[in-house]
Amino acid sequence: MEFLAEYASFLAKTVTLVIAIVVVLVTAATLRSKGRRRSAGQLQVSKLNDFYKGLRERLEQSLFDKDQLKTLRKQQAKSEKKHKKQPESKPRVFVLDFDGDIKASATESLRHEITALLSLATPKDEVVLRLESGGGMVHSYGLASSQLARIRQAGVPLTICIDKVAASGGYMMACIGDKIISAPFAILGSIGVVAQLPNVNKLLKKHDIDFEVLTAGEYKRTLTVFGENTEKGREKFQQDLDITHRLFKNFVSQYRPQLAIDEVATGEIWLGVAALDKQLVDELKTSDEYLADRAKSAELFHLHYAERKSLQERVGLAASSSLERVLVNGWGRLTQQRFW
Repeated sequence: MEFLAEYASFLAKTVTLVIAIVVVLVTAATLRSKGRRRSAGQLQVSKLNDFYKGLRERLEQSLFDKDQLKTLRKQQAKSEKKHKKQPESKPRVFVLDFDGDIKASATESLRHEITALLSLATPKDEVVLRLESGGGMVHSYGLASSQLARIRQAGVPLTICIDKVAASGGYMMACIGDKIISAPFAILGSIGVVAQLPNVNKLLKKHDIDFEVLTAGEYKRTLTVFGENTEKGREKFQQDLDITHRLFKNFVSQYRPQLAIDEVATGEIWLGVAALDKQLVDELKTSDEYLADRAKSAELFHLHYAERKSLQERVGLAASSSLERVLVNGWGRLTQQRFW
């Protein structure tokens, strides 16, 4: 027990010291970065053909013996030499990723990636977007969709690949593609609009607490959390939802006129197999399968715009990681429990 007490005291001192160091570093970083403009990010480009080639060569090394591998490498070198003498012009495929949260935060990178590729892409090329999103805020996904529309307006073929989910705002983005490819059990649809909020006005009245809402403009505030909601306010709020839903339906219909929009714009979701019957998608296939096939006849380039983190953010992340290790390791020794 005495050992545990001493160890707990040592751990408390260590944690206190780490927290103090973190506060000092973050304060210093804040002062240094104050007034500075945030540094620009960087566009990272990698050739996916090389990635697939590396996978194949690693497997060949495991399957073939020394002599077989030597013969194979000679054949490959001979083939590559022949192609260099008679180079063939291959189409280019620009591969992007969008992993959407409720705010569509990935739009910040997407907009720069699209700006970069449109400076070189032609109608002979192709853009493939690997999309994953369950939707989110109307204005956020509206902007993300507008970025993809730039590709269509430039006349560059756009293919959307969905492996897991593209629902609501996610499907709003997907429908812009010239072709939508989905994994058999990906989730699609949810062409609808939802809004919800709690109201605690009755609770406040029960405790004799008044809450007043003052507005200039009849519909500046329709529903509130604390005030007493009126039927007129509810009707206006519903009208706004209906207008947004109608705009959503019109947007989807513009890019996928083959849809029976009133049948699919009910807010329901479908798995890929059923979505194909509804014409929400054009083909059932994983993004891996599609890109591996394209790599046989095209040059694939993966684009990712990485934001440079400020000194304050880097220090904060490093300090947070260090503090977590101290807490987990110390507590784990003291209680023999693990954090998952």
